[in-house]
Amino acid sequence: MNIDLKQLGADIASQFEGLQGRHPGLWPLAPRLLCAAGVMAGVLVAGYFLYWSGQFEEQEVLAAQEQTLRNDYRSKMAQAINLDALEAQQQQVNRYVERLEKQLPSKAEMAALLSDINQAGLGRGLQFELFKPGQVAVKDYYAELPIDIKVSGSYHAIGEFAADMAKMPRIVTLNNLSLSTAKDGTLALDAVAKTFRYLDQEELDQQAAQRKKKKKGAKK
Repeated sequence: MNIDLKQLGADIASQFEGLQGRHPGLWPLAPRLLCAAGVMAGVLVAGYFLYWSGQFEEQEVLAAQEQTLRNDYRSKMAQAINLDALEAQQQQVNRYVERLEKQLPSKAEMAALLSDINQAGLGRGLQFELFKPGQVAVKDYYAELPIDIKVSGSYHAIGEFAADMAKMPRIVTLNNLSLSTAKDGTLALDAVAKTFRYLDQEELDQQAAQRKKKKKGAKK
């Protein structure tokens, strides 16, 4: 079937002639189809920007919220399933913390602890040439007390004294150890013994106030 494209184009073009002043309902088929297509395209564009685009954005937001809620649900479900294990683990941690706290003396017990350190050295036959508690350093949740000590005695006695420090029910550490030989052949140990205590309620309140003050200063 042969189609004369040139003649077809001329026929279509002729349908667009003389349209001015005529009612669109009386236009030929080609102008009416083109006009309908233009109106439909305009409606689609206007509908997208004025109505559908907002719905698409809202759908994306709701989809993201749904995914977040699903993740929260899975996380909480896993926590609920493991609740007994988590509670047992928390109790174990609490017991461990309580054990550690028992190794820290209170402020009132510090004098007794210093006496125990002194007696441990004397019990091993050591001579104290220096036993000088230093300045207490208050940390966030505990206080540290350094003690400058110098003892003299035999090698074995000094070793046993160091072992006694490690076995004390309270935490005592020996730092900055220095051994030297005296004129009589005995050894002299210079060290800094550090012991720790937990803060009383007044000190904890002071620390909390200082942290709060620092946070306010950082915000400014």
